Order: sequence, then structure tokens, then C-alpha cells
Amino acid sequence: MRPRNEPLIPATVIGSWAFPGWYAAFLDDAATRPDRFGPFDREEAVLDAVRLAIADQVGAGLDRVTDGEMQRVDFNLGFYDYLQGLQALPSRRLWGAPAHDQRSKYLCVAPIEAPRGLGTLAEWKRLRACDPATPIKMPVPGPFTLAGCIDGGAVYRDRLELTQALVPIVNRELKDLAAAGVDFVQLDEPSFACHPDHPETFLEVIAATTSDVNAYISMHMCFGNFRARAVGRRSYRSLFPHIGRARVHQLALEFASRELTEIELLAELPDTMDVAVGLVDVKNTWVEPPSLVADRLRRVLKVLPAERVSVTPDCGFSQTARHVAVAKAKAMVEGARLVREDIRRGE
Repeated sequence: MRPRNEPLIPATVIGSWAFPGWYAAFLDDAATRPDRFGPFDREEAVLDAVRLAIADQVGAGLDRVTDGEMQRVDFNLGFYDYLQGLQALPSRRLWGAPAHDQRSKYLCVAPIEAPRGLGTLAEWKRLRACDPATPIKMPVPGPFTLAGCIDGGAVYRDRLELTQALVPIVNRELKDLAAAGVDFVQLDEPSFACHPDHPETFLEVIAATTSDVNAYISMHMCFGNFRARAVGRRSYRSLFPHIGRARVHQLALEFASRELTEIELLAELPDTMDVAVGLVDVKNTWVEPPSLVADRLRRVLKVLPAERVSVTPDCGFSQTARHVAVAKAKAMVEGARLVREDIRRGE
């Protein structure tokens, strides 16, 4: 069931928020000159950044917020620090245009373990310390996506074996969040949209990852956003209709950057599955006017009933300038409000 106390067509974010400029500078400084900052200094900076991210989102009028992933490195790279059995590999390319081949890579030298978990429970506690009341969701990277940066070496035969080793780790993280009181979790699995082969195996992975998790579960599948660049062919066609059998309550999908191409695919989903539809483009610095967001949303509602629809950006705002992220979020909220007014008037 949908989380309680949400309006019709709620507006939210995918996960990350734009880092304040001072915070990005602080992180660079703390990484290169760690002796300059004590643990209290670091904690104060993180909490201040989380407060700002929440304030930006609440001020924009969003109905559900995150901590902006201020406590992470990108949306998933920091999680490898929690995994034992990995050895960092040197970067293959340092110069030139930014792209996915510059992301961190690891070699597996022993069976993967995460005795301390993945750290999201501590993130949630900081979020709630900053804001005890606003509805929130917690994004967690999925096992297939986490496996994408790891070479199995002599330990795991291929990416599927790596994924299966990560499934219980992610499942335990989701369960711990739900047990702590998180009612909305988001499984980030963009890699499935970029590697859509073997759908039955994919569905088995999702079922095992979400097994016995007592929370509303959304699954985010975009086409990559590392340094505001996609990584795969930008089409969901090969995921349908079997994606409708995934053991999740909601799919969060990217449509704005593709001018709502393939929006008709949503009609193939079962009527028990909700959809968070990306209606603003995080890779574009142009701010969509609310009227355009509303027009896009009206097209969505020709395919799905409003009760099953949420509005989001295409992906996280971590690669977007902060003032642009704020403006896009406000436009998204206002566009959803315009359509809700239409519905109330019976138009």
C-alpha cells in the first residue's frame, strides 16, 4: 500500500541533492588534508549539509525528502568502504572527458562480507536528528548495481555470482532500516535498465533482495548519471512487461530527458504497481516551466490513474548546480499542484 499521509500525486526526489559549494570544498580539503579536521569538525559539517539539503527540499514544497545523500560518495561509491574482501584497483583513465570508465573499480580477493552493514542506518539517524517529522525515504544501492564496480577475480566467476553474494547484505540493510521505523525504502538498480538481458534471473534477484522487508519499496532504474552522462541505451522496452512482476511496490523511471518516449509502456504494468515518473531532466541546466511539467504529467495520466503516480526528477540532483536543483524542484511541485487542481475541478 502507498505510504500514509501523502497527497494525490506526491512530489519527491530520487535520492541525492546538489552539494552546497562550501561542503564540496570541505570534502576535498578533508580528503587531501585530513589532519586539519577532528571528528567533531567532520560531524558538524555533515549535519549542517544534511540540514541544508532538507531545508532546500522542504522549501521547494516536496512531499517526501531524503538527506540529499550528503553522507555518501556519489550514490553508491562510498559503500565499497563497508565491504570486506575487496582491493582497490588503479584508475584506467584520469584525463579527458568525464565518463563511467573513470569510476572506482575493485578486485575481489576474498568472499565479500559487510560485518558493519552498509551504513544507511547511521545516515537515517542523522537525518532524523536534523528533521524528526518530515516524511522521508532511504535509498539503498541494489546488489546488481554494486557488483558492477567489482572484478570477481578468483573468488566469483561472474557478475551474477557477485550479485548473489551481495543480495543478503543489501536485504539485511533494508530489513534493518524497516525495523528502525523507515516506512519507504528505495532500491537503486540503474544497472538493470542498462543490462536488461536474463529477465527471470533479474526478477529472482529482486525478490531475494526485498524478501521480508516490511516497508514500501520503490525501485529506481535510470540509464546512469555519472558526471551527468548516461551509460546505457536509453530504452525500457526490453524490461516490459516482465518488470511488472518485480517484488516492489513502485518503479521510479526516467522520462523527462527522453521527452516522455515510451510512456505508453506503463500501461503494461499491473494495476497494483505504482510509478514515480521522472518529469524534470537533471542532466539539463534549463529549468522546465511548471506548465510544461503539468503538460507532461497530464500525458502520464492518460496511461495511469493519478492514485498510482508520483512525480520525481529523472535521477538524483548530485550532478546539478544547487540553484538549478532548487528551481527544478519548485517547478516540479508547482506542475503537480496545477494538475491536482484540474482533478479537483473535474477537468
